[in-house]
Amino acid sequence: MDRRSFLTKAALGGAAGSAALAAPALAQSNPQITWRVTSSFPKALDTIFGAADTMARYVNEMTDGAFNIQVFPAGELVPGLEAAEAVSSGTVEACHTVPYYFWGKDPTYALGAAVPFGLNARMMNAWWYYGGGIDMMNEFYATQNLIAFPAGNTGVQMAGWYRKEINSVEDLQGLKMRIGGFAGKVIEKLGVVPQQIAGGDIYPALEKGTIDATEWVGPYDDEKLGFYKVAPYYYYPGWWEGGPSIATMINLDKWNELPKAYQAALRAGCVVANTDMLASYDWKNPTALKSLVANGAQLRPLPQDVLTAAFDAAQATYEEVSASNAMFKKIKDSQDAFRRDAYLNAQTAEYNYDVFMMSQQQAGKL
Repeated sequence: MDRRSFLTKAALGGAAGSAALAAPALAQSNPQITWRVTSSFPKALDTIFGAADTMARYVNEMTDGAFNIQVFPAGELVPGLEAAEAVSSGTVEACHTVPYYFWGKDPTYALGAAVPFGLNARMMNAWWYYGGGIDMMNEFYATQNLIAFPAGNTGVQMAGWYRKEINSVEDLQGLKMRIGGFAGKVIEKLGVVPQQIAGGDIYPALEKGTIDATEWVGPYDDEKLGFYKVAPYYYYPGWWEGGPSIATMINLDKWNELPKAYQAALRAGCVVANTDMLASYDWKNPTALKSLVANGAQLRPLPQDVLTAAFDAAQATYEEVSASNAMFKKIKDSQDAFRRDAYLNAQTAEYNYDVFMMSQQQAGKL
């Protein structure tokens, strides 16, 4: 063989070998998989719905297109408030939802999202990732044929929209209010008649007077839903949702069938969605709040006697539930133990820095 022929063949062989080495390992060894994720939210709520799209996009990219997740808005495959059951039964592979929607089946679901006077968003994430929260909730979810991971957080929410002013606990008597999750069980003790209504159905109910008040999330989403047009009083804070987590719930059998690399990609995609949603709301809410006030929304703080009565009612409710639900008690005790220390820490540097900066903002110096 002459020298030129040998070098040409060697170069071609080397290029082919390099191409083989450069081919992504995922493409060589892992199957093409397509999953459906049903959201509990309408597509118009781009931030909370969009977190599932964010998760799906990252999973697709991390698996070089081999693991494709299709996200469907509430009602297209499954009604929003039936998402967990659809996943548990295998109707769909996964859902993106707020676990407290399903507290009626077992109150423990609520602890995977938010309960009244619970952890704020930063504390919730600390508990999830470093306090054993994911493992504890998944011990419960396994009994439901589910596994779940945090995939979004809205931050502390507003206390919602009311047709009339709330000046005391007495003003809550007989109030028909759309309120999600376990909070409805607590607020009942204050005389409120709770209604659980999916996001897309709230405005018509408020407009027709079927309900007297509603809470949803916060300024950005609330402006999109137009509540200020039919209920002008906008109260804060949403004591029932200090840091509500949104979850990706997955059918446990389907999860166990995934290659380990796909499981890792899905968990990582959930972490991205969790971080991204909170940042998105933090960016959008200030502008939306100014817009709402300009359009006639009347901001009001909840009276202290309402907050105190609600706190006491929440503690009584937790004792009642814990007495008959060992899993609820185990997880709630874990959150409470961390909450005590977390608020001890928060009232030092964090609180004082924020209070000082707020005073500068009020003085027009920022």
